[in-house]
Amino acid sequence: MRNFKLLSIALACVVLTLTGCRDGHYHDDRYSYTTQIMSDPAFDGDIEQTSSTTYTVTQGMTSGVQSVFVGIDPNTSTEFRAFLNFPLTGSKGVPGSAIIESAHLNIYIDSLTPITGTIPIRVELVNFQPPTLIGTDFDRSVQPALAYVLAPPPFDRFDVGFNASIDVTPLMVKAQQLNLQDFQVRIMEDLGPAISVLMEINDTTGSNRSNRAPLLTVTYH
Repeated sequence: MRNFKLLSIALACVVLTLTGCRDGHYHDDRYSYTTQIMSDPAFDGDIEQTSSTTYTVTQGMTSGVQSVFVGIDPNTSTEFRAFLNFPLTGSKGVPGSAIIESAHLNIYIDSLTPITGTIPIRVELVNFQPPTLIGTDFDRSVQPALAYVLAPPPFDRFDVGFNASIDVTPLMVKAQQLNLQDFQVRIMEDLGPAISVLMEINDTTGSNRSNRAPLLTVTYH
């Protein structure tokens, strides 16, 4: 009986070594897994900077708000930055001890204004908790980026009406290192000389959500 108990303890240790969890989600390091996480429409939004010290925050998708904006509005010269929130916990999340192999952010481009314009995009990992946007989340000095990637090449009219995939593997690796409960990104025009182009990202809560809403695909082991 004593030997049986020792064997049981040893086997349990092996299982715990091979597995990891976040909210009871286990995985085996011998295999690769892929999970797809849709953004949370209640926390997605954008922030428009209306002056050097004032902002307009739009958060939460409603019947009248089904998209988020990035870039500089050519009609008003105000800048928009979009924020997307992907929960990492739960049955479709990523285990806390997982090793990230790759991560891609898919976004569906609804429109580009003007349609002849091009816009370089920067995606930054941020951490706004609780996940309620405030105006100063727009400010990169007040809400600094934890990591960032550029999305080559710049977006143009050929991206409108299609899903675009952005490699955000370094951001997901950083989120995992920090044990973040949500993968939160700020999407903005990669600023050099200001480019007056406004890009609209689909975030529908309607019947097309499974095909057009922001999606994070993560492969890990």
